[in-house]
Amino acid sequence: MTASRWDRVAAELAAALGPAAVRRERPIGPDTTYRVGGAARVGVTLSAGDDAAAVAEVAAAHGTDILVVGRGSNLLVADAGFDGVAVWLGPAFQWIRIDGTRLSAGAAAGLPVLARRSAAAGLTGFEWAVGVPGSLGGAVRMNAGGHGSDMAATLIRAEVADLRQGRLEKWNREQLGLGYRRSALADHHLVVSADIGLAAGDAAASEALIAEIVAWRREHQPGGLNAGSVFTNPDGDSAGRLIDAAGLKGLRVGTASVSDKHANFFIADRGGSADDVHELMARVFVRVRDAFDVALVPETRLVGFGPGPWQGGAT
Repeated sequence: MTASRWDRVAAELAAALGPAAVRRERPIGPDTTYRVGGAARVGVTLSAGDDAAAVAEVAAAHGTDILVVGRGSNLLVADAGFDGVAVWLGPAFQWIRIDGTRLSAGAAAGLPVLARRSAAAGLTGFEWAVGVPGSLGGAVRMNAGGHGSDMAATLIRAEVADLRQGRLEKWNREQLGLGYRRSALADHHLVVSADIGLAAGDAAASEALIAEIVAWRREHQPGGLNAGSVFTNPDGDSAGRLIDAAGLKGLRVGTASVSDKHANFFIADRGGSADDVHELMARVFVRVRDAFDVALVPETRLVGFGPGPWQGGAT
């Protein structure tokens, strides 16, 4: 798509959503936890679920791809950027409501905030989420989890915008097809809100558990610019253990390195390159495959890259 056509896409979106909501060549990298990567040809910020219809109409008219950015805690975008329309959620999607044992929230609400709010309200079942730095929408999309639980354990339903059809739908847990770090949601689906069913508990006990989880993560997981676990755990094993056993802690490719603290965490240097992180993933994949005959599966969502060795690409 030529620059002039992207200008037309931006102009049409601005007419529908307002000029302040649309930006050409909007950087994505700074809004990810890696803080590296390129820009979207067009970026839009939604202020209401109904805005999805306008995005769908323009995207369909021009045949553009769509990327939902969220909090970028599980996202790596190539240095060349994303050739499409990237979508951010505005403050209107950060609402939180507690009704009895049901926690409902907008997709942009942060998981740590939801964990603490539910604990303070005397509800239990969502304490694990305090250690996941993503949004509720992203957590539904990838069935995020940790510390023995995940979204599938408590999720009741989600409101989903189809960015191809421009309609809002209610998806129950069965329709969402939640599995280990996956769901039935596709790139053109945008989670708008979700309902979570918790149990009555003790606020003090839940807050103590949250403190334990925070302390554990500080002790066992690295800081720096990272996106959490890079590869999913193979059945009956740990990706971190395999990477460590292959002698890859500290392995560096340009501005990216395998953490010395946790081998399944990769660290990006400030001002570094997303392509270096991607190449590091490829080298780790090959080394683990060659050493143990195990094909690791990326947990990180990769955008704008060519095929990696996990897809039969060059090694």
